[in-house]
Amino acid sequence: MNINSNTVVSITYELHTTTPEGQQVFVEKANEEQPLVFLYGVGMMLPKFEEHLAGLTAGDEYSFELSAADGYGEIDATAHVDLPISMFAEAGPDLPNVGDVIPLQDNQGNQFRAGVTGVHEEHISVDLNHPMAGKNLIFAGKVLTVREATADELSHGHAHGADGHSGHE
Repeated sequence: MNINSNTVVSITYELHTTTPEGQQVFVEKANEEQPLVFLYGVGMMLPKFEEHLAGLTAGDEYSFELSAADGYGEIDATAHVDLPISMFAEAGPDLPNVGDVIPLQDNQGNQFRAGVTGVHEEHISVDLNHPMAGKNLIFAGKVLTVREATADELSHGHAHGADGHSGHE
């Protein structure tokens, strides 16, 4: 079976980025024991990532690079804000440190993460760019399985594991 809309795909992958000098840097991986399993074509994955997998079948190997624009976007120099120190009072006496990634929520309830770039007396400075913004993404891996999505998976909008039942017994 080929990867296409409404199929559940199980893959391995290694993800690398590159330094400005051109050296590859390992980011993360999914192996056969803990593969990435997802419902193809419902917007869960980066669109260009899915495009590169379209039509592949179990056993196929793949390797491709996504530009920053096709991944998590270019770095937005204006995506920096200062948050009042009072926002962090509920977390206790320990303030975040420079380099920490903190969870935030917007007025519509959307959750996201921000990188702490400065800790000051009156505010905490954060970078709202995705941690992978501005980076090309280099993927290599193998398609393990491809199957039709179940009706439950399609109605829920996500895969229920490689077998279609994980976490929904």
